[in-house]
Amino acid sequence: MNNSSFKYPDQAAYKLVTDQLAAKNITYKEIAAITQDMQREYLPDVPLSEFETETEDVLHKREVMNNVMVALELDRLATENQLKEPLESIIRNDAGVFGVDKGLALNIANIYGTIGVTNYGYVDKVKEGVIKRLDEEKTDQVNTFIDDIIGAIAAAVAAKMAHKYA
Repeated sequence: MNNSSFKYPDQAAYKLVTDQLAAKNITYKEIAAITQDMQREYLPDVPLSEFETETEDVLHKREVMNNVMVALELDRLATENQLKEPLESIIRNDAGVFGVDKGLALNIANIYGTIGVTNYGYVDKVKEGVIKRLDEEKTDQVNTFIDDIIGAIAAAVAAKMAHKYA
């Protein structure tokens, strides 16, 4: 069934994403700082404020918001033990062979082409800043998806900046 009167809720989606990130103590400024660190060798004179602006821009993209909303919801459902087994245990334990978290992240990283994907591979390996905190945090909160999503957003911003200054 196609509902031709449906209008995509851009503002509501952005608010949901930013509110949920804030609830996990994640700001666009932290993502921008990761991106600036990634690009320091290539863009040493670009101020953090420009990375922040580009991070906000990437966060407003529908494809990004969609992947972030799904990722955050899956983490929330796992945190609340609302998923069926064995999926609950797989996500809760961030099983290394699961890979769906990386798949959602790659959807974001790939928005700006293969450079986004290679940037994502790098940031997923080094795990710095808030990504490291989320990956290592051992609380009752499940962060299986969100650590990869934050890395992918940083990778997408880095790719966007590379295109801008190429």
